[in-house]
Formats: sequence, structure tokens, C-alpha cells
Amino acid sequence: MIDARSTRRGLFLVFMIMFLDVIGIAIIMPVLPTYLRELTGDTISEAAIDGGWLLLVYAGMQFLFAPFIGNLSDRFGRRPVLLACILTFAIDNLICALATSYWMLFVGRVLAGISGASFGTAAAYIADVSTDETRAKNFGLMGIAFGTGFALGPVIGGLLGEFGPRIPFYGAAVLAFLNFVFAWFLLPESLESANRRRFELSRANPLGALLQMRNYPGVLWIGLVFFCYWLAHAVYPAVWSFVSAYRYGWSEGQIGLSLGIFGVGGAIVMAFVLPRVVPKLGEFRTAVVGLSFSVLGLSGYAASYQGWMIYAVIVLTALESLADPPLRSIASARVPPSAQGELQGALTSVSSITTIIGPLIFTQVFSRFTAPSAPVVFAGAPYALAAVLLFLGLVIFVVKLRGAGAGPNEKLAPETP
Repeated sequence: MIDARSTRRGLFLVFMIMFLDVIGIAIIMPVLPTYLRELTGDTISEAAIDGGWLLLVYAGMQFLFAPFIGNLSDRFGRRPVLLACILTFAIDNLICALATSYWMLFVGRVLAGISGASFGTAAAYIADVSTDETRAKNFGLMGIAFGTGFALGPVIGGLLGEFGPRIPFYGAAVLAFLNFVFAWFLLPESLESANRRRFELSRANPLGALLQMRNYPGVLWIGLVFFCYWLAHAVYPAVWSFVSAYRYGWSEGQIGLSLGIFGVGGAIVMAFVLPRVVPKLGEFRTAVVGLSFSVLGLSGYAASYQGWMIYAVIVLTALESLADPPLRSIASARVPPSAQGELQGALTSVSSITTIIGPLIFTQVFSRFTAPSAPVVFAGAPYALAAVLLFLGLVIFVVKLRGAGAGPNEKLAPETP
């Protein structure tokens, strides 16, 4: 493991890599409808379909390439793979900014999905430099980066978008290039040569990576819990805006404000609550608390028939953000250093597949329960379904992985057949 000073510098730089990458993703969100209409001449309804394909190809590329990139990082180290992905992200945003057709934009988003698969490598870097005592806290940095990045990105994108729909893409490209320059000079390598392994193409794909996880006790169960967790959370990008507009009559600004508060609340919990809770409760109990509050939160959103209730639920169930870091830490502790990139790549693929199927499920449920022909009008139905899915994940976690993880009176539980 690298020395303490290099560890701190590496963690800070990996946090900044993820933070700036997330801002780079979110910065284009406010201008995408306008930009698509400018490129294609389509109506807003047709542009929404075009945008859906861009989201689908991004998630699809991430699903396919995350294990490949993770395995490359297990062979060649985290630093060169992260640098290559950051530079690719800068290039793809530049292509999008210069696009003269929809298909040129499409190619840019393909590259964005490939470079976005590097989030798994960033997670592997965190695992490399962490101990049993610091792993969950350090994984919390990912949540902070995502929460604050997605809160600030649309605001910055909206401001830049006032100067034209292409400007946010230029802004994202500049951020990514600066990210690359800083990482080139300052990011230390975290994976020692002794812990590297031969690259095997049979393991460098979603199916191969998941099959390999069978060799590590309990990891497949954790993957199933993550699948339920991420699938349930796909309800937020899928229908939050639609439910808010339909149920409460909120404007775009009010919807953006609620999402911003949601993201900042999660970042605060990971920054200030998580480091204090894990040493006292341990990783298993902390994950149970986070999953339980996630179920309560989704149930609360389903039941909220007035807009102010949404803000109350956000505040009262903010501890839901405690779930992800200890789950990642428990999985990471069961895998050797030479397979951390493979593990995180496999988890990124699981996340990506939920990004693909989640919106299809939840938008259909929303449409079914708000249509004029609906037997019962219930705009909160997508949240209710998500709560059921997440409760299933909580049950699996408690039954199959009881006592897993680092912390008081905890040990690595064997995998239950």
C-alpha cells in the first residue's frame, strides 16, 4: 500500500476526478432538449425520444465496458486506466460540442459511456488504499462526489446554457481536460505490481465478471442486494419530474430545487454522519439502517399527496445515504487486491443494467396509474413499487449476510447456498 501522504493525495484526487466527471455529466442536462431540437429540427416530444436513445446508449456502453476497463486496471494499474478514461471524456464532450448532426452527438455519448465505466476503477482505487477501518468511510467519498456533482452540475449547465446550448459541452470538455492534467502530475498509482494479474478476455465482460464473483463468498448476494437497491433508486431520474409536475404542479425550478436538496442532503450524511456511525455500529448494521431508511423514504414519497411533504421526507429519511458505502466495503473485503477492478467493474455493470430497465418499468407504472383509464389514480405507484423492490433487497441482505463486514462484533459471514 502507498504511504499515508500519498494515500490522502490519491483519495483527494480520485474524489475530484469523480466530482468533476459527475458535474461534466450533469452540466449538459438543462440544455439537452434545446440542443436536440437545434440539431434535428424535431418537436419537443420527438426530441425526448432522441434523448432517451442517448441515455440508453450511455448506460449500455457502461454496462458492456465496465468489466473490461476494471480488468485492464487489475493488469496495468489504476492510474493509466483512469487517465485514459478522463481524456476520452474530454474528447467525447468536445465532439458533442462540435456536433453537426444527431449521429455525431450519438458517437460522443458512446464514448461518454465507455469513459464513464471508469467509476468502477475509481472505486477500486479507493479499495486499494483503504484499511478495514477506513474502507466504508472512504467509499462515502463516491456518494459525496455524486451528490454534490449532480446538485451543482445542472445549475452550472443552466447558467452556461444562457450563452447557447453548445457551451455546457465545451465547459464539460474543459473540466475533463483540467482533470486530466492534474491527475497526470499528481495521481499516484495504488495497485502494487505484486497484486496485478494477467488480463483474461473471458473475465472482461459482464457475464464473465459476474461468474468470477462466485469464487468469493457472499459477493453474489451483495450483487443481488445492489441490484434491488439501484433498480429501486432508478425511480428518481425516471419519474421524479413527472410525478412532481402531475401531483403538485411544480415548475422546472421547483423540481430542480427538490433534486438539489435531495443530493446535498445525501452528501452531508456521507461526509459527517457516515464516519461517525460506522465505527459504532459496524458496516452490517450501518447498511441495514441505510436500506431501512431508503424503504421508508420511498414509501413516504409514494404517500406524499402535497408538495411540502416531499421536503419533509427528504429531511427525515436522509440517512438512506448510509447504505451504499458499507455495502461496497463488505463486497470489497471479500475480494483480493488483484480483482478489485473486476469487482467494481461488475458492480458498475449491475448499476448500468438497472439504469436501462428501471426507467422502462417506472415510467410504464406511472403512465398506467395516471391514465384516464386507470382503475385507481395513484401517481405515487412507481415509488411504492420501488419500496417493495428495496424491501426485498433488505430481506436478502439480513438473511444471507447477517454479521458481514468490519466493525464491532462483526466478521465475514460465509456465503449461504
